[in-house]
Amino acid sequence: MKLSELKVGKSAMITAVNGQKALRGHLLDMGLTPNTCVTVRAVAPMGDPIELNLRGYRLTLRLEDADNIDISPLSSICSGDCSNCGSNKKKRGSAK
Repeated sequence: MKLSELKVGKSAMITAVNGQKALRGHLLDMGLTPNTCVTVRAVAPMGDPIELNLRGYRLTLRLEDADNIDISPLSSICSGDCSNCGSNKKKRGSAK
């Protein structure tokens, strides 16, 4: 699945970053690296760009660039019991 296909409010783990040498390097420099959790926070009114949350900051990315990032939805790889990303399901669910 591509990052550009992820819906608002959903999280995923980056599995690969593709693209031409310069673009790939730029994406990696922005923190979009394999094994990083990303969440789509918002989509612009016309559908492009998208706003992501990753590594504790917000990043706006064009859909054309997001097409170069392969992801795996967290629901298929994450049980929610670790602290690898901001989508820790057990943290949110427990208010003790």
